[in-house]
Amino acid sequence: MAYLRMQGITKSFPGVVANHNVTLEVAQGEIHALVGENGAGKSTLMKILYGMEKHDEGQIYLDERPVSIPNPQAAIKLGIDMVHQHFQLVPSLTVAENVALGYEPRRGLFVDHSTMDKRVRALSERFGLAVDPQAVVRDLSVGEQQRVEILKLLYRDARLLILDEPSAVLTPQEVDDLFNVLRRLVDEGRTAIFITHKMREVMTICQRATVLRRGELVGTVTVADTTPEIIAQMMVGRDLDTLRRTPAKTHSGAACLSVRDLHAVDDRGLPALRGVSFTVHAGEIVGLAGVEGNGQSELIETLVGLRGIKQGTVGIEAKDVSHASNRRRRELGMALIPEDRSHQGLSGESSLTENIVSTRYHLAPMSRGGVLSPGAMKRFAQDAIEQFDIRVRGPNVRVKTLSGGNAQKVVIARELAQQPKVLLAAQPTRGLDLGATQYVHSELLRLRDAGAAILLISADLDELLAVADRFVVMFEGQIVGELEASDATREKLGILMAGRTAIPA
Repeated sequence: MAYLRMQGITKSFPGVVANHNVTLEVAQGEIHALVGENGAGKSTLMKILYGMEKHDEGQIYLDERPVSIPNPQAAIKLGIDMVHQHFQLVPSLTVAENVALGYEPRRGLFVDHSTMDKRVRALSERFGLAVDPQAVVRDLSVGEQQRVEILKLLYRDARLLILDEPSAVLTPQEVDDLFNVLRRLVDEGRTAIFITHKMREVMTICQRATVLRRGELVGTVTVADTTPEIIAQMMVGRDLDTLRRTPAKTHSGAACLSVRDLHAVDDRGLPALRGVSFTVHAGEIVGLAGVEGNGQSELIETLVGLRGIKQGTVGIEAKDVSHASNRRRRELGMALIPEDRSHQGLSGESSLTENIVSTRYHLAPMSRGGVLSPGAMKRFAQDAIEQFDIRVRGPNVRVKTLSGGNAQKVVIARELAQQPKVLLAAQPTRGLDLGATQYVHSELLRLRDAGAAILLISADLDELLAVADRFVVMFEGQIVGELEASDATREKLGILMAGRTAIPA
């Protein structure tokens, strides 16, 4: 008997059917993976379950009883709660205040802080979620903040937990801690739905997996009886060729990107980069590993000329560009896939064509004699649409109407098309499905083999391990270690990412 059954769920938006006759059955006490490509309908289905969207057709059953979930408050009353990919915490409040927000114990008209702290501490100890109830959230690591999110659900006595990409910003050791917590929760009879793109996580923590494709149910499989390849094939509807990465032959090529003793401050004037030094040679991919928030964003901004340098140098080939403009760096062969496509990579109000030619509109054939050529611009955009499988009605659509995955493809198409000498790729596959991710990885390897120097910044160790030839690890604004691909493991990288420099042989 299913603990949760979403029967025949259909949900349409203008111009698109997000879910069509989807049935999801989840047993009590299991961790159930919900997987599918970008745009497959996973998020919509979970928003319906959490009361954030209303389905057009179908019925939800909990313990075989039909239920109505018009809003998240109704879901919470039914024991359904959700940890969102982007944490819903108030940075200035304490852990206990965040956990109990909206459900505070009271003594008369006032919040009973003592009782609140005791309840949160008891939950923390019971489930192994080590965090100080009186700590201020802004002072916590990302992993600790995620524990606070889970404590919020437990404080509200959630019986069915929805976790949306919960490991996206965690170190490998923090992921292991999360898995241990989830196992402890299901041992107590709780149930979890685990939305993820990572096959390793599906195979490690989940008992069953339901696959969606283009808004429809493909099937549900028992993880112990299947393989990552079979699940991937179900997701994309075809076999995915295995990416056969051959390591770069040598790192003795010319130093295309040189960073020496780089110092910079963040927006608050506090040190963000503290003596960062590394080199990326022609024909290699260097993976920059680190938990997000350890100076990666500031490093990217200094490399492309958007943040001032207090000390140190940045060089492209033999030229010092430490104080050069962004356009000058592009003219010398630097390209950037920014980590935040919405705010740094795209203009939502502009068309796809305008976005995709925004770094080359002043060059032939996009313009001649200072006069733009709309025909050439449109042809360039149409070629990019076809090459990168950007799923849009045409090159004139506004970028703000695109899905996250398609928007990311616009950025990638624009940057890779100029065949850069130095490519800074920050989270280049975030929001992309398996097929598009594989395509981006193959393009990175193609550029590398053509002699480009690539710095790949990613919070996803699986991505780094798939394509990087060498690794440097950042922690608190410093490079704390370097490993060749042949020596790198998830465990070694995770130790360095946590700030410890002594790693086992």
